[in-house]
Amino acid sequence: MFETHLTVVGRIVTDLRRRIVNNQELISFRVASNSRRRTGDGTWEPGNSLFITVNCWGKLVTGVGAGLYKGAPVIVVGDVFTSEYEDREGVRRSSLEMRATAVGPDVSRAIVRIEQPQPRPVETPADEVVSEPDIEDPAAVEEPEEVSALVLSA
Repeated sequence: MFETHLTVVGRIVTDLRRRIVNNQELISFRVASNSRRRTGDGTWEPGNSLFITVNCWGKLVTGVGAGLYKGAPVIVVGDVFTSEYEDREGVRRSSLEMRATAVGPDVSRAIVRIEQPQPRPVETPADEVVSEPDIEDPAAVEEPEEVSALVLSA
């Protein structure tokens, strides 16, 4: 199946909606991406706008649900498709949707502090020697599975 990969920079314009679909958790929200253009006299005027529904599955549900909110500036990456449906009056409609592969705060428009999870104590047998990892070797530092907290202020 052909999928169109896209990156959208914008703001979340709806409340996050969390629900269960086919025994899997889903968070969805709408993002607005607005362009501006410079006029001949050097001022800025609004350009076109893109509104897209973003669907987050799997591990994205935890991070998005904990750290993002309506109004947050975001960068969203994923595969875009058109969803077709009938509205309440029976009129055939379509909307642009994205299955997100990555969602994060836009640090050009917000201050973000990421807190690493606290290390868990490791129990070792008394006769085993434990050495400190070589910090100069990036491979020696374990990556945390998930971030414990994300603080975002716009």
